[in-house]
Amino acid sequence: MFKQLKSKLDRAFTLTHDLVDHLDEAALNLDLPNLPSNRIAGQLWCMVGARESYLKAIEMGAWNGFSCSLSTPRMKQSVIAALQTTHQHMSNLSFDGLSDTQITLAFDLLEHEIQHHGQLIRFVYANKLTFPASWHKRYTV
Repeated sequence: MFKQLKSKLDRAFTLTHDLVDHLDEAALNLDLPNLPSNRIAGQLWCMVGARESYLKAIEMGAWNGFSCSLSTPRMKQSVIAALQTTHQHMSNLSFDGLSDTQITLAFDLLEHEIQHHGQLIRFVYANKLTFPASWHKRYTV
C-alpha cells in the first residue's frame, strides 16, 4: 500500500508539473471570468504550500500548520522550480513503516493535489487554454 500511495502522489505531482510547463506564463494570471475566484497562480501557490506543509507533517508525524515559500507564483520558472523541489522531497521520503497519522497526512496531500486538478480543469476550459497530452490521457479532457 505504501508503494502505491507514493506512486499516486508521484503521478499527481507529475501531472501538475506537466500542466504548468504547458501553459504560457501569462496564463498564470488568469482567473475564472465573471466569477469570484483567485488566479491560476493562486491555485499553484496553494498547491506548493500544501506540498511543503504536508511533507513536513509527514516527516514530523503531525500537522504543524500551513506555510508556502513560493513568493512569485505568477512567474512560471519559479513555480516549476518549487514544483520540482517538492516533488523531489516527496520522492526522497521513505513511505515504509509510516504511522497511521502519517498515512492519513499523505492521503490528505494526494486529495488536495487532485482537488486542485479539478479546479485547474475549470480554469483551462473557462480561459480557452489547452491541456498537455498527459492530462488528455489521465482525465480525458
